[in-house]
Amino acid sequence: MGRRRQPASLFVGELKSVVILARECYGDAIMLTPLIATLRKKYPGISISIVAFTRIIFEFFSADTNVTAVYHAKRNLKRYLFEFFPQKFDLLFNPKNHPSTHFYLQSLIIRARYKVGHRNTGHEALYNHLIDLAPGAHESTRNLALMGVIDNAPPQPCQPYIPHMPVSTAIASFLGGLMPESYIGINISAGTPGGHRTLEQWSELIRSFPEERFIIFSAPAKIAEKRELEDPHANVLPSPSTLNLYEVWLIIKKLKFLVTPDTSLVHIAACSDTPLVALYRHNPADSKEFSPLSTLQEVILSPTPDVVDIENIVVKRALSRMLEQVLVHRST
Repeated sequence: MGRRRQPASLFVGELKSVVILARECYGDAIMLTPLIATLRKKYPGISISIVAFTRIIFEFFSADTNVTAVYHAKRNLKRYLFEFFPQKFDLLFNPKNHPSTHFYLQSLIIRARYKVGHRNTGHEALYNHLIDLAPGAHESTRNLALMGVIDNAPPQPCQPYIPHMPVSTAIASFLGGLMPESYIGINISAGTPGGHRTLEQWSELIRSFPEERFIIFSAPAKIAEKRELEDPHANVLPSPSTLNLYEVWLIIKKLKFLVTPDTSLVHIAACSDTPLVALYRHNPADSKEFSPLSTLQEVILSPTPDVVDIENIVVKRALSRMLEQVLVHRST
């Protein structure tokens, strides 16, 4: 099991089963869906198994009808050891382009006749094929590069998507009264340090566009701040709390456009090609590798590692430009 693998140029033989190690965050999962959908479209009868390392990603892919089975590498070990581990796959794919102990270990112990990873330290001994892409390649491009290993041809990528999940009565009712392309979304939450702006900054932005109407998004931990931002502004429509990403997407796809820090909502917007103004910390790798995929987009890069340091006048100008772009796009 630990012997050095013999490098191979491309996958050879019939492809009946694939196992993919899923990265740990929602944005990563969404950027993996174009590969999953492309595999399903190209090979309708293929078995696609996902190994998850976090609860949220396990639940995300458990809802995905393109996926055959999902296993949690750290929970429910009985199922993992007795149902998953005895299987042998045609192909294993590790999408991480940097060293990871857990991903390395799973790549080592999972039985697959052909293993694919990205070129990185320690990967040479483990994989049959190492993908070489230029630094800064987008996460979705890195994932879809697997198709070139299988088919030796550029893929026709599928759009990212959110798997169908339950919709609460409150959200269904809210969506029923929501006029398409009438609201600007503002997401006040962020998944990384330095990703938050102050409520004062968001309030000033809302007041600067009195003729526009807004909807506020937040993570569950920020519900109190969401309400604090909704209450004093007459042009903000209060919205129910969302219970899953699918509910978030159902609202986002009806927006005029979305304003958000660099979070999973950047990638949720791509699922419906919703226009986007995205605020990124000064981290060139993130702003390239996890940049928006929406057709209409504007990325604002902070001069510091904190988006709070983006001046509000810069954000206001970006919103004004996006309003003009959306108007032109509607008329064409």
